[in-house]
Amino acid sequence: MNKSLRLATVTPEQFLAPVSGNATTASNVPYVQDAFERWVLLLDTLRERADNMIAHERQGMPPLLDFDYELLLDARTFERSANYALLRITRVGDDCWDDCVDEAKPPVIVIDPRAGHGPGIGGFKRDSEVGMAMHEGHPVYFVIFYPEPMPGQTLSDVHYALRDFVSEVARRHPDTAPVLYGNCQAGWAATLLAADCDGLTGPIVLNGSPLSYWSGEAASSPMRMMGALSGGAWAAHMISDLGDGRFDGAWLAQNFETLQPEKAIWDKYANLFAHADTERERFLEFERWWNGYYTLSREEILGITQNLFIGNRLEQGEMQLDAHCTVDLKRISNPLIIFASDGDNITPPEQAMGWIGKLYPDTDALKAAGQRIVYMTHPRVGHLGIFVSGSVARLQHRAILESLDDVEALSPGLYEMVIDNPSGDPDCETGDFEVRFEPREVDDLGIASDDAALKQVAQISRINEAAYSTFVSPWLRAATSAASAEALRTLHPMRWTRTMFSERVNPWMALVKSTAETIRETRDPLPEDHPAIVTERALSARTGEVLGAWRKGRDAWITHVFGAIFGPLPGIPSPAQADHPDAASHKE
Repeated sequence: MNKSLRLATVTPEQFLAPVSGNATTASNVPYVQDAFERWVLLLDTLRERADNMIAHERQGMPPLLDFDYELLLDARTFERSANYALLRITRVGDDCWDDCVDEAKPPVIVIDPRAGHGPGIGGFKRDSEVGMAMHEGHPVYFVIFYPEPMPGQTLSDVHYALRDFVSEVARRHPDTAPVLYGNCQAGWAATLLAADCDGLTGPIVLNGSPLSYWSGEAASSPMRMMGALSGGAWAAHMISDLGDGRFDGAWLAQNFETLQPEKAIWDKYANLFAHADTERERFLEFERWWNGYYTLSREEILGITQNLFIGNRLEQGEMQLDAHCTVDLKRISNPLIIFASDGDNITPPEQAMGWIGKLYPDTDALKAAGQRIVYMTHPRVGHLGIFVSGSVARLQHRAILESLDDVEALSPGLYEMVIDNPSGDPDCETGDFEVRFEPREVDDLGIASDDAALKQVAQISRINEAAYSTFVSPWLRAATSAASAEALRTLHPMRWTRTMFSERVNPWMALVKSTAETIRETRDPLPEDHPAIVTERALSARTGEVLGAWRKGRDAWITHVFGAIFGPLPGIPSPAQADHPDAASHKE
């Protein structure tokens, strides 16, 4: 048994009695009182989260950036309007633009993902992509979007707004091409800019960005199989119809939480309860961003699901941008830097890099196209950690920015970016890190892909979507009003499970607030090595393990059902193999 999970033998008297003198720090409270106090502090933190969420919505949900900025362009005023805007970062802490920006360095444009949440993941704290770029002296621009799409807004409208933003930054810095940072779903938006009929120059950094939705083993990305078993794009169409033409981003956030319920519904809150005295601010900081749900237009979500998630048309060169241009990834001549993580179950490395082998059958073909692709993988950080982990920002993103000239100087080919940091210190205060670019072969990626099963999914999705659009959608649109859409929005589980703790909704939370204020004045927490605390931590960890085991069983069941209906994907074991310990994926 794992020693960290071994239950201590604790008598009832130890739960009720003060800690003995053997503990690290003396305390005069019994465990029951300590647990009650932490429970009240937990509830009070949830109250503040709910109040923050409601206040943020009433303010119009502005971008959650930890930097001062000025608005340069608002695409809502463009001829082809879109709910996007271009900001210039003007201040980082006490340093303003004139203090820390070297105009000779290439400007960095950070594009945040529009995947359910609001903008800010690339810059909602100091140690972030924005912070590192400013620290390295780059002029920084940030692309935001507003909570509501423009009426009838399409992916093409967004695309041309982004192109105008890049042109404006290029006009302001004529001597050097901009560097585009595409986070998650914004990665394919940045890729479209380089792969459309006009193209652009300058390096593109793709962080956790999916471009190959049909690549990789089944266990690395269960989300695509869930979408297949639900019948495809018609479900997103129905949600948009019920939303009066708008797709509520809370549904996407719920999908992310469903991927690992042990973290979303247990570990996050168990950790807050266990460390109620120290985790409050960190918890609230992240939740301010996580609980801000933005919307997409019906046209956008259908374009995304049909062209990308299910249709996979971007990788295949079949994505029609408009009547005059089809996107072709082979047009890209910009240096590409791909940052992915083996611990990412939303955009695993296979989906971030699988397109390379599809476009270029071997390394000679890649070199003949004049393309330079650099990739870097992290062994364990999760999807959001690619953007918000302070250590990742201070090491990997810093290394990317400092290596831009070296990347552009590389001869055509595929390279792995390797960071040598013997000290292990992300700030490299005890020694500078070194970056190497190791030549790799396309075959070295070893990304499996079998399109047959997912082509069946795409065909079934088209049939279901056609049937829904013809026979159901007109009736739902006629029956939906702005009031009914707002009611469904308010009653979404991702909202009411948060707002139920607000004083504005639940009068009892006023008592929790006053009690928590009193507790903080007199709080005398038990030490970490108290036997009851050790037992509590072990029970909590085991509960998380049980939920994790349930999730793995659920994913295995979905995998086998998918295989029975559509045929196996790479990495789907047979029923006999499923019982073998080596059949399980090591990715978490």
